[in-house]
Amino acid sequence: MNHRYFPHTEADRREMLDAVGVRSIDDLFRAIPESCRMAKAPDIPGPLSEWDLKRRIGAMAASGGGDWKVFVGAGSQPHHIPSVVPALAGRGEFVTSYTPYQPELSQGTLQAIFEFQTLVARLAGLETANASMYDGATAMAEAALMAQRATRRRNLAVSSLVHPHWRETLATYLAPAEDATPAALPALPDGRTDFSPLAGLREPAALLLQSPNFFGVVEDVAGAAEAIHRAGGLLAVGFSEPFAYGVLKSPGLLGADIAFGEGQSLGQAQSFGGPGLGLMAARLEFVRQMPGRLVGQTVDNRGQRGFVLTLSTREQHIRRARAVSNICSNAGHSALTAAIFMAAVGGSGFRKLSRINRDLAEYFKNGLVDKGFKSVFSAPTYNEFVLAAPAGFAETHARLREKRILLGLPLSGYYPDRPGEWLFGVTETSAREEIDAVLREVRK
Repeated sequence: MNHRYFPHTEADRREMLDAVGVRSIDDLFRAIPESCRMAKAPDIPGPLSEWDLKRRIGAMAASGGGDWKVFVGAGSQPHHIPSVVPALAGRGEFVTSYTPYQPELSQGTLQAIFEFQTLVARLAGLETANASMYDGATAMAEAALMAQRATRRRNLAVSSLVHPHWRETLATYLAPAEDATPAALPALPDGRTDFSPLAGLREPAALLLQSPNFFGVVEDVAGAAEAIHRAGGLLAVGFSEPFAYGVLKSPGLLGADIAFGEGQSLGQAQSFGGPGLGLMAARLEFVRQMPGRLVGQTVDNRGQRGFVLTLSTREQHIRRARAVSNICSNAGHSALTAAIFMAAVGGSGFRKLSRINRDLAEYFKNGLVDKGFKSVFSAPTYNEFVLAAPAGFAETHARLREKRILLGLPLSGYYPDRPGEWLFGVTETSAREEIDAVLREVRK
């Protein structure tokens, strides 16, 4: 059949603009700060030969990355990716597959998502997990809306130690509902969240917590569960570094009802910020309130194991206005990559990598303390930590940047009341010898 493309007419565009209450298409982008918008079309050169194109792309890549040593953290950190992961994830049958609407034609894709969900559920210590979350921030916002639906309550409590970008995303999600402004819980002197304000919050739907939090501090998840359950709400625990749960108890084992997080560490390259991979798991009793998709395992009429997309009627493209979420993509290839990574590393390998990350971070922390830095928080940390810098460290930081070493992130950009405090992070990609070399650059 010959299908023709008919673009919108000017009358069509005017009708749609009138319906949303703006005068022009440019008005749709007014929420984006002018400094972030392009004033003119990009200067894209003409066609290049294959080798000229490779040379240009190589030069662009070297200008922005190369052999930098980064000790920052803040929710995105480098990790080694076993060669088996891109080798399998890059197979043609995986990179060309599409959303598995027809199970009889998509058994491989469905099984991959099913295995991903199984591994995420085990990681979180909960009974069920989904696919579809875009990144950790999206997963957090969806977890908040899910808790509101499950409890039929509106009020939310959010730790002020959750990643600031994630909290901004949540605020964007909640903006249309003016009565759903979350209550921010302050920090205690030890770097953990103060749960005492929960006692004064009327009928909370959920407490949203991150552990380890933005400061790298391991939260009292069991205490949080007790506090919010006493108030009749749910506990949603997030994480930006899934490797933490190779040495820490999973959120579900400590009383969390929902877990959410960022899965970029699981075989995904940082790639200048994306793509990320949102993870979400929950107790089985809340399965029908979960956004996105679940793949279920069944048997056919011949008794053979098979997989099918279940409960997808919660999505916007099927249930429309009654959907629990407008997420309609299952981020399938990123989920597949994470599943391959977790399966390849295995439980023992995951725990070993987790211990290496913890040990290197503690080694680095102690080395910086010997150089005159001071610990800010007394609670245990994982992978990331905050230190008060000695006088003159800003100059040291600038000097190290000239040597392609990025040492720490000033917290004052996110927490103005914390001048002079810096967030550091380290992973298994930094050998101890490299850490020692950086420490020698830091003059006491």
